[in-house]
Amino acid sequence: MAASSAINVMLAIHEKKTVSVELYRPLRNYICTHYSEREAQNLEDDLQIVKQYRSDIEKSSTDTPEIRRDLYQSYFKTLVVLESRFPISPDKDHVNSISFIWFDAFKTKLKASQQNIHLEKAAVLFNLGAVYSQIALNADRSSANGLKVACNMFMASAGVFAYLRDNESMQATTGSSSTTLDVSVDCAGMLERLMLAQAQECFFEKVTSEGRGPGLCSKVSRQVAIFYEEAFSALNLAPLNQHFDRSWVYHVQLKAALFHAEACYRSGLELHAKEEIAEEIARLKSGISTLTEAKKYTKGVAQQVVDSINRLEVMMNRNLETAVKENNRVYLMRVPAPDSLPPLPAHSLVKPTPMGEVLDASKEKMFASLVPDSSFKALSRYTEMVDDIIRTQAEKLQQGSELTRVRLKEMELPESILALEGNSCLPVDIKEDVEAVQISGGPSGFEAELQQLKDLSRVNHELLVQTEELLQKEAREDAQFRTQFGTRWTRPQSSTLTKNLQERLSRFAGNLKQAADSDGRIERSIRDHAALMEILDRQPIESALPTLARPIMSLDAGEDAVVGALKHSLRHLETLGAQRAGLEDMLKEMKRKDDILPKLMTSPGSYDDLFRKEIAKYDHVCEEIAQNIDAQEHLLVKIQAQNDEFAALFNLEDYKASREKSYKQIQAAIAKFREIKENINEGLKFYVTLQDAITNVKQQCSDFVMTRNIQCREMMEEVQRQVAGLSFQDGKNHSYPPVGNQQPQAPRTSSMPPGPQIPPNSHPQAPYYHQSMEQPGAHGYARPPPSYGNPQQPPYGNTQQPPPPYHLQATGSPYPPPSQPQQQQPEYGQPAYPGWRAPYYNAHTQQHASHPPPPYGVPPGPYPPHQQGPGGGYYKQ
Repeated sequence: MAASSAINVMLAIHEKKTVSVELYRPLRNYICTHYSEREAQNLEDDLQIVKQYRSDIEKSSTDTPEIRRDLYQSYFKTLVVLESRFPISPDKDHVNSISFIWFDAFKTKLKASQQNIHLEKAAVLFNLGAVYSQIALNADRSSANGLKVACNMFMASAGVFAYLRDNESMQATTGSSSTTLDVSVDCAGMLERLMLAQAQECFFEKVTSEGRGPGLCSKVSRQVAIFYEEAFSALNLAPLNQHFDRSWVYHVQLKAALFHAEACYRSGLELHAKEEIAEEIARLKSGISTLTEAKKYTKGVAQQVVDSINRLEVMMNRNLETAVKENNRVYLMRVPAPDSLPPLPAHSLVKPTPMGEVLDASKEKMFASLVPDSSFKALSRYTEMVDDIIRTQAEKLQQGSELTRVRLKEMELPESILALEGNSCLPVDIKEDVEAVQISGGPSGFEAELQQLKDLSRVNHELLVQTEELLQKEAREDAQFRTQFGTRWTRPQSSTLTKNLQERLSRFAGNLKQAADSDGRIERSIRDHAALMEILDRQPIESALPTLARPIMSLDAGEDAVVGALKHSLRHLETLGAQRAGLEDMLKEMKRKDDILPKLMTSPGSYDDLFRKEIAKYDHVCEEIAQNIDAQEHLLVKIQAQNDEFAALFNLEDYKASREKSYKQIQAAIAKFREIKENINEGLKFYVTLQDAITNVKQQCSDFVMTRNIQCREMMEEVQRQVAGLSFQDGKNHSYPPVGNQQPQAPRTSSMPPGPQIPPNSHPQAPYYHQSMEQPGAHGYARPPPSYGNPQQPPYGNTQQPPPPYHLQATGSPYPPPSQPQQQQPEYGQPAYPGWRAPYYNAHTQQHASHPPPPYGVPPGPYPPHQQGPGGGYYKQ
């Protein structure tokens, strides 16, 4: 025990002593055995730090208390780290070569030895509390700053002893291992009370030095006495009653009596000022009696304490004598018995300083790479607990939001409010359909599309007429030569060779007629339903919807109040929804930052205790979620009542009926638009496909005419030879050989009699002829021309594999595959008239597959013109 020379003597605790312990080698061997030599090398610095800490603890150093305090704090956190990674016990698989030995602080000949880390931790905590008390005792309490330091250090010492009692004392004294009484639960609790008494005593010195009122001084003094009385009671109970020197017990006893009497003295001063003389006399007598009894136990107590008791006794006796005289002469009050008085009030100004943060080792980086499996398993268990909380709360939040959405939809809010303000809105599906119609051009775009149909129809008619004129011209020329030469003109008539082509042209003409009828029906449908579809061109479409009108007559003009209250409730409901979103984000963020592995590694107690403490931080969020859901329930009930009033006031049922009628009108307009749009797209595809087919037939007719012209020229030469009496080779028939094998012969103009001349336009240019004849696979002219002497030859173009009908070509590209060489397109595939640039026409410059698809799911295949029903055409009713 150490005493100070200050006005009031206080106590400080001496540190426990220990013996040298080797930690480095056993810990390193454990790392090598259970981890690896490489890991031990990596942790060499940490091992050296542990070794140095233990060495500094063992020394009987002359360092200041402040340096020793920092050393004990650092070493204790290191021990916490070691506890979770190095099991120290007699077990053969543990660190079993370490024994910690510590001597008792109050009976220094007693010692304890344990092969576990709990005695080491308890002893370090005891010494830390002792050092704090030494710092407090060394403070100069005659100054305000010194008094503050002393008070704070005594409270810190009390906090350390409380931490020792609650965490390490039980573990250090559990089991068969020996321990010392100074680190027991009883002793730690007694020392906590003693340090709090001295901290409160510092406050008493402060209030008296500042001249505070006797009432406050009495309350502070009484609390000092209570703390000392609690410490004295612990010292008088086993096992501490036989462990401490009597001077300790007497000191605490006298201090308790001194400050109880001081409280009575200060209370007497206050009572005297209030002229409550009788109670003043009783309080003074009680205090004097306490001092008289305490003076029997002054042996071994510091003389300053005894002198303080004597001085206080003198002052109390003087005040008592004065009070008795005044009462006998003036007040004549009956003095109550001291034991009948109520307890003096007390006011505590101190409490143990929490040591959780000071001694928290979760942020320590030592041996961080060593993580036992038990910690990983505990972390997984905790993560599951957190996930369960977040999952449960998230479901509550989602259910709350879904309930709000359903209830508002049932009440048609906020659509009704928006309709009142002229901001009506369409259902999402109708809105999307209207947007698709407007993007595709809307009903106002039908005029341009009808013009496209007319232009394509005209182009097809022109192509058909041109093709027919080619055949008719060739037939007239053949008839002319046949009349001129009579029986010498032996080649087949044109009508026998073009029968197939003529039939196809006739079918095309019929298809065009049916298409014209379809075009007319489409145009009539657009005209007949223009008024219905006109609504689809409204911008925005919501302007076509009816508005919710205010009542025509209002007696109390309360509709604004009804609307305002409903709006306010809806805004409040929206705020609750935003809060739910924020709470869910808060839960997720808390989980993201919730890393308790360091705490698991340094937890001195069971994991369950740590889990309960850590999980508790989610409680406030869960409580806020419950409050939010409950507030929403009450608010929805309120909104329902407000909406009923709103609906009755504004005749909402009539508005709903009118709105539904508008919805149906818009849907009917969309359906009719789609029907007409589909028919127009079918028409466009029909004309494009038919144009490709007519162009193909026109090409065949052109090739046929070219071949017939060549045959005509050569037959003219042959007839001229016959007339001139020329002889031909034996065995050669009078049929014209195949065009591709004809050898050019020198003309005999000198011996040929004059005859009819072939028209100039019937002689194609030789290069065009040779190019056309060398193209393989062309329909109608790739085969050799028919011989004149074979009248049974099939008509022109009727080959063994006839070309596919035009309506089948639309499903594929009109061009050969990219891997084959492209054939040179004939001049007849160009636009029929200058200036035509419609994307649906020029099939030879743009493949059919590149045409824009119809917007409403029209089948990709062409509409077969020859498969129409009785109505004909492509128009769909």
